[in-house]
Amino acid sequence: MTRKAIDECVRASVEQYLSDLRGAEPDRLHDLFMAAAERPLLDVVLRHAEGNQSRAAEWLGINRNTLRRKLQGHRIVK
Repeated sequence: MTRKAIDECVRASVEQYLSDLRGAEPDRLHDLFMAAAERPLLDVVLRHAEGNQSRAAEWLGINRNTLRRKLQGHRIVK
């Protein structure tokens, strides 16, 4: 999958979300979409890293402690 394909998926999701509001004002879109994207991203990367948080953090370009905090926040790990 290319960056362009990812961009198109995000665009389609935002368009669909706004259409589903049927004219209602959106609220906190950035927070909503960042949280919606972050959980599956962390889950899939951690699975591909075979549960190795240090490796997953490296792949994501974030500190291992930051990853752990995010995993706990999303209840992916205890």
